[in-house]
Parts: sequence; C-alpha cells; structure tokens
Amino acid sequence: MRTFSIFFLFVALIGCNSKNTKQNSAQTAEPLWSVKFAEMVLHEADSLIYYQRQKPKYEYDYAFLGDAIYKLKDVDPKYGAYLKDYIDYFLHEDGKIDGQKTSDYNIDRVRPGNSMITLYQDYGDEKYKLGIETLVNQMKGQPRTNSGGFWHKKMYPYQMWLDGLYMASPFLSRYANEFGQPQWFDEVTFQLQEVYKHTLDENTGLVYHAWDESREQRWCNKETGQSKHFWSRATGWYMMALVDVLENLPEDHNDRQALITILNDLSEAILKVQDAETQLWYQVMDRGGEERNYLEASGSAMIIYTFAKGAKNGWLPQSYLEAANSAFDSTIKNLVSEDENGSLTLTNTCGACGLGGNPYREADYNYYVSEKKVDNDPKGVAPMIMAAIELNK
Repeated sequence: MRTFSIFFLFVALIGCNSKNTKQNSAQTAEPLWSVKFAEMVLHEADSLIYYQRQKPKYEYDYAFLGDAIYKLKDVDPKYGAYLKDYIDYFLHEDGKIDGQKTSDYNIDRVRPGNSMITLYQDYGDEKYKLGIETLVNQMKGQPRTNSGGFWHKKMYPYQMWLDGLYMASPFLSRYANEFGQPQWFDEVTFQLQEVYKHTLDENTGLVYHAWDESREQRWCNKETGQSKHFWSRATGWYMMALVDVLENLPEDHNDRQALITILNDLSEAILKVQDAETQLWYQVMDRGGEERNYLEASGSAMIIYTFAKGAKNGWLPQSYLEAANSAFDSTIKNLVSEDENGSLTLTNTCGACGLGGNPYREADYNYYVSEKKVDNDPKGVAPMIMAAIELNK
C-alpha cells in the first residue's frame, strides 16, 4: 500500500508542476500587438480627451483611435471606457455636440458619429441617438458639387477629398442599417464611385488626393481638376471606407459589385507601388526612393487593414491576406521602436496634409514630404490596432 501511495503522490506532484508550468507560460505570454499599442496610448494619456493635446478637442482622429481601442473592450473594460468617456465629454443630452457646427459643413466632424452608433448599440442611451441625428442632419444639407459629390468642407467649395469618404461613408452605411434608412446606402455607394471616377489616374490605377470640380484651385490640373500627387494616407482613408461600407451594405445592393471591383482594381495598383524591400508604402506613393520621400506609417497601416479585411471577407483574393501579414510585420520591424519597459513608439506618421486654405497649401511634392511627422499620432496608431485585430497579432 505504501508503494502505491508514494506512486500516486509522485504523479500528483508531476501534474501540479505541469499545471503550474502552463499557468506561468500563459501569464508570461507576449501580449498581442493590438493590446500593446492600446497600452501605449493609455500610458501616454489616461484619458483620450487629453491624448497629445493641451486642451480637449472634438476631432475625427481621436474618435478613430477610440473606436480602434474600443474593439478590445472584451480584453479589458478600460478599453471601452476610453472611447465612451471621450464622446460623453462633448455630447450633450439633447444631441448638441461641443466642437461641431453644422453650418461649417465640415465632413471631418461627422466621423465621431461612428463612435456614437457603437455606443448607442451597446448602451442604448438616447443622447447617442440624438447626436447621431445631429450629424445625419448635417449630411442632409452638406453642399455638393454639380455632379452630386459632397464638398469636403464649406470652406473648400466644389472639392472632394479622398479623406472625406471615410469620415462620412461608414457612418452613414451603419446608420442605414441601425435605423432602417436604406436610402443612405444609395448615397454612400454613389459618393464612393463619384470620387473614384474623378480622382482615378488611368495610367497607374492610383487615385489622386483630391478633385476640384471648379478647376479654380492652384493645386489642381486645369483640365481634369485632379490634384498633383498620390498621397498614401488619402488612399488609405478611401480604401478603409470601401471595406467598412461593404461590411454593412446589403448583399443584393445594386452597387455592391461595383465597389468590390473598385477595391480589387485599386488594390492591384497599390501593390505595384509597394516598396520591394519593406513591403510598405511611401508618403508620395509613386515616387519611392526620391529625395525626402519616406515610408509612411498611417497610409501603410490603413492599406494593411484593408487588405486583411478584404481578403478575410472574400472581397479580395486570399493572397492579399499574406501581403497584409508581411507588411504588418515589416511595419513593426521598420517603424516601431520598443523601450526597455515595453513602451512602443510608432514613427513616420505624417501629422496632416491638406490642399489650399490659408496659408495656401500648393500640394506639390515638396509640400507632402515636408509636413511634420508625429510619433504615435492617432491616425497611425488606430489603423495599426485595427490591422492587428484583423490579423490576430
């Protein structure tokens, strides 16, 4: 009997050690990149309201970053609170939004509506619905080109910028779904096709940053109205708009295949200007290796997200999933640094690029490569988190 007791004690100890080894392994497992980037953001500012700002500001890129982190709320509730606290700071119970003025018809200010839909779905608070309606009402009155395209802002008359398609289109397609307003599906698919038609370069298959229907701006081609260059982040905004709209668009919608065709044609063109060594994309997409041009983080991350989501949903060939994985790993290798405490820095994100305005931006090559680069900019970190989630990295 004693022999058997010793034997069973030995087996129990082995099992216990094995269990402890597995637990310790799980506890010491490297966190996913999505979580590491989210932790970097929260470490820099425990409130999104003050992330990289001296004072609170209602802005598209901070809501964009909050949306990305919110996707990790099941990992830790603090990630959900990060977005909710930001939106709640600006949104009043009656639907009024501090920092949003409908009469400006600034399409950037519509992007946080996407966050409000998410919060309305999860919390059901009526103020989110009222805020959503405030932004939908802006889009109902948004000035248009003669051909029907939304102006980017009232201060930029007769101009469509690729950036603006992401600011309004996914929001309006989700609104159509959530509130049974299918006419917005038609509007969104029209806008995506309209800007593509006017910004497409037939020779390369790439899309220019913007289009001026009036041909009055110094930055545009007087024959076509197109701007001068292919800016990687503008292309990234547009690409993300395509896949995020397809996610909500009914399978039987008349324009669904047209959007999938645009996604495939543009993705093919984008691969042709991918840097051969790093699999990333330059700030000015078709002028890789030229003086002062650089591999840009936000545009690359947006393209990676689009490739991953497009391939996973069958809108793009599966080869794009491999391309997304390779490019993501390369972004980590080439554009991300990590200190001894594990804190990350995402480099090479262009702070902002626009056209015209005051002071006037000529949007020539020198302009795009001279704009300030910002470490850990929301416009780079957000798509990195989203891409990491799509790729389970």
